[in-house]
Amino acid sequence: MAEKEKKAKKEKKAKAEKEIGTVEDYYSHVEVVALKLKGAIQKGDKLHFHGHTTDFITEVKSMQIDHKDVDKAKKGDSVGIKSKEKVRRHDKVYLVKE
Repeated sequence: MAEKEKKAKKEKKAKAEKEIGTVEDYYSHVEVVALKLKGAIQKGDKLHFHGHTTDFITEVKSMQIDHKDVDKAKKGDSVGIKSKEKVRRHDKVYLVKE
């Protein structure tokens, strides 16, 4: 029964999240993640960063494109997002749907 519960949780999680990008780089001195987007995001969205050693959810509070503050970003944009947690190149980024 425990195996079925794990599978159900995993399926539920997959439905509640949509992959929207990949980490290109992380700048620890300014705590900024550089992302290449595969989907649109906006301030207030919750993002799930997941990789080999990375697994956390954070809210988009600050976002920039070419060093200019923006409220929204679209598919194909490269954006910088503040994150106190460390991420690594090629970590996947998911939009958490609530």
